[in-house]
Amino acid sequence: MAIINLLPSRTERRKQREREFYMLLAASAVAGLIAVLAAFGWMDARIENQNQRNAYLGNEIKALDKQIEEINELDKTKSQLLTRKQIIEQLQSNRSQMVHLFDEMVKTIPDGVRLTTMKQAGDVLTLEGVAESNARVASYMRNIDNSPWMGRTDLRKIENKAGTKEVDKKTPYVFSLDVKLRKPEEAQDKSMAEGARHRPARLKRRPRPRRRKPAARPRRPPRRRRLRRLPQRRRRHRQRRSPRPPRRRRRGRRNELLRRSPKS
Repeated sequence: MAIINLLPSRTERRKQREREFYMLLAASAVAGLIAVLAAFGWMDARIENQNQRNAYLGNEIKALDKQIEEINELDKTKSQLLTRKQIIEQLQSNRSQMVHLFDEMVKTIPDGVRLTTMKQAGDVLTLEGVAESNARVASYMRNIDNSPWMGRTDLRKIENKAGTKEVDKKTPYVFSLDVKLRKPEEAQDKSMAEGARHRPARLKRRPRPRRRKPAARPRRPPRRRRLRRLPQRRRRHRQRRSPRPPRRRRRGRRNELLRRSPKS
């Protein structure tokens, strides 16, 4: 007998499918929410880690800035010390320069020239004075050029003020010179060169003749040993003699005699 189901099965299947759909939808929503929360947590952890690194780098940069400031201060103090050292060395090297300078001024100034003012600005010395004529000023400049401690001279002005009250009648010419001073090292080199130039030349000694060694005597050839020559007769006799026959042994001779003897 056939069984007929009259219940609404399609509506139940539809309700079951709807339930499954809603369950899948809720599960997917929960999974998506969990994924979003995990992503946000991972990003927050990355941001916090990067902030920590930035803070560490900031602290290190501040420490390095302090060290750089200290290094700059040390460089400044070093440069100041070097400048002081250079000044001290320059003063020490130029300590005797003024003494030599005044000595050279006394040596170089000719008769008929008188200095009125002297100024020094660095390596340039300004000289002002009066002279009897232009030739006196020229000779004074020539002497300064030949001096080891005073270098090249430049004539700034020379005027003839004869008939005025400012100068004496004997020295009417007023001049002004700029002299370039030499360094102590250059002055010493020039003074040594001039001393070597004016030093009398030494006579060269003749080189002593070398003693010649006596020539080696030629060696004599070794003497040959002379062979002793026999007299002519004896030599001929030896050439004619025949060689001796070899001696037979006695045993062989005895054996031979025994063989030949008749047997008893």
